[in-house]
Amino acid sequence: MIFGEHNSFDVVYILNLHGSSRKEEVCPNGLLDQNVFDIMQGVSINIFVKTGKKKSNVLGKVFHYDLWGSRNYKYDFLSRNSLKTLNWEILEYKNPNYFFVKKNNDNADIFESYLDLKLLFVENSMGIATGRDSELVSMEENDILGKFSSSNKFYYRPFDIRHTIFDNNVLQRARFKLMNNYILGKNIGLNIVRQSKLKGTEALISDNITNRDFITNHTYNFPLYLYHNTFDQSQKRTPNLNQEIVTQIAEKLNLTFTNEKEEYNNTFAPIDILDYTYAVLHSPNYREKYKEFLKIDFPRVPYPKDQETFWKLVDLGGSLRKIHLLESSIVEQYLTTYPTDGSNIVDKIVYEDGKVFINPTQHFSGVPQVAWEFYIGGYQPAQKWLKDRKGRKLEFDDILYYQKIIVALSETDRLMKEIDKIILQI
Repeated sequence: MIFGEHNSFDVVYILNLHGSSRKEEVCPNGLLDQNVFDIMQGVSINIFVKTGKKKSNVLGKVFHYDLWGSRNYKYDFLSRNSLKTLNWEILEYKNPNYFFVKKNNDNADIFESYLDLKLLFVENSMGIATGRDSELVSMEENDILGKFSSSNKFYYRPFDIRHTIFDNNVLQRARFKLMNNYILGKNIGLNIVRQSKLKGTEALISDNITNRDFITNHTYNFPLYLYHNTFDQSQKRTPNLNQEIVTQIAEKLNLTFTNEKEEYNNTFAPIDILDYTYAVLHSPNYREKYKEFLKIDFPRVPYPKDQETFWKLVDLGGSLRKIHLLESSIVEQYLTTYPTDGSNIVDKIVYEDGKVFINPTQHFSGVPQVAWEFYIGGYQPAQKWLKDRKGRKLEFDDILYYQKIIVALSETDRLMKEIDKIILQI
């Protein structure tokens, strides 16, 4: 152990050379930061000192230094300096994480007091992993039916629904216990990231089985309802929610909780809790304020403040949910056109002046830049959806579907700004 019960090391020196292209690191001044090797992963030099003189109940010291810049600058700096010449910064670390990097712990107490989503939802897991996407995932149902007796639609990437076989004996990881709750009856799920990469939003709704890499590597799925008898499709579903926490929310809001949505005053249901949470997770101010903590674990959201604030966020979160499922009529109010006939084959994709060219002669016009660049998790859906169809012909339904995606992304950006106006009051 480094630090903990046995306190093995007296002193640790961390010289962080950065240079991670995976994190798209840049210098604090915005200039290029390069890796000292030809690799994507960032690099550090770590020295662990153990003298045997430190008392077992005393935590050791951790010294940290950041080195940014070009590769040649880093080489030169390292050749001119030693352990004694660097202006080390002493890190303040604590249980349970013992971070070996500088962390801004402002607002830590506030964030820790928030509602922990992994405690709110009783069951969760990562999405399915086929182990052989090239064989077991297809845009065409017949490709799966040609190999198996049935196929299932599932969420492969943001706004990208494909076909696979949901079989515990075929898939590498079917996550059968959890994902079967989407097969046995109507359901909806929240998909989030455990350790944020801080690119855009990192939450997306689904109403069917999801892929492990749905919005980023290791996407976690939290179904809203559970079906406990796997052989009885007529059974009643039960909320996948911690009843103790739900009771606390009900008392705070002076509302009565119901397992299903009811049109009665002074009641709220699981879908309202989901929509409230979904709205908070789409707040840019929330994500910026708590970014250091979102990098570490599952998100936490503030307990509802009062009925008025709660219902405002429920309304906005519900609008987002319907838009992301492409159920809202808004997504058919197209912002774009597809003005030119042609082969409809996706070739070289180019974005220029609001036009998305799929080949030299055909394009979607009127595509807002905010939609083109919008991130959900690790993907830019407006770009990813087309890139994954390179070499394929877009059918009429595909063209309409892509235009719905553009509306959904544009509306998401607008609604996020509306959510921020309310979040600032919490």
